[in-house]
Amino acid sequence: MRRLPAAAFVFLSTFVALAFLALPVVAIFTRVTPGRLVAQLGNPVVTDALLVSLRTTLFAQALVLLLGTPTAYALATRRFRGRSLLVTLVELPLVLPPAVAGIGLLAAFGRAGLLHTTIPFTQAAVVLAVSFVASPLYVRAAIAAFEGIDPDVVAASRTLGAGPVRTFFRIVLPLARGGLGAGAALAFARGLGEFGATIMFAGSLRGVTQTLPLAVYSEFDVNFDVALAVSALLVVISAALLVTLKWLPSASTSRFRFATSS
Repeated sequence: MRRLPAAAFVFLSTFVALAFLALPVVAIFTRVTPGRLVAQLGNPVVTDALLVSLRTTLFAQALVLLLGTPTAYALATRRFRGRSLLVTLVELPLVLPPAVAGIGLLAAFGRAGLLHTTIPFTQAAVVLAVSFVASPLYVRAAIAAFEGIDPDVVAASRTLGAGPVRTFFRIVLPLARGGLGAGAALAFARGLGEFGATIMFAGSLRGVTQTLPLAVYSEFDVNFDVALAVSALLVVISAALLVTLKWLPSASTSRFRFATSS
């Protein structure tokens, strides 16, 4: 008899938690009809924001992959003094408040910043903001993926005469592709939804720096249907990325390994 109250509590807690998580998403699609949502997607505000988001997120993703992959490989395969500090530095943007990230970027790359550039309030600023907040998700997943490769396989390739570059592209990358793909998907989704650092560092200029999340914010008091339509679009894209992430080959063993690296 004592098990009945415990089971009821577990069931009720699970129901409340799942309902709480699902209700806001469901509400977006029930507030207005699907026809009205689709019609709003043709709004110039939405199309401009969609183009800016896709362009800047893809550029940021390319930057993250290009620089993050060798960084993750170096941190995964080498042990040296200060490595833990560098891994912590990689992870730091994950816990920084977005507004702080934006202020930091402005202080580093602003006209009066450390580097005295004209990057702020341009699309390049959006790319940098997205790269800054999204890159830790990719790099950390990539470190876990590279650490999961049997070093004997890499050593065998080198013994058979393959150089380090050929071994990396022919052996290491194929073996780590599941974890790398999962990290890339997470980084892309995070970048697409970035708001705080972008608005602080790049502003919200329509057709220039106004991404989809910024369009939701700007249209909130102007046309709530447009804000709902953009929100629904972001939900669909995020859900598609999540489904893709779950079905990536070999991702089940590496996609969420974010524990501190050994």
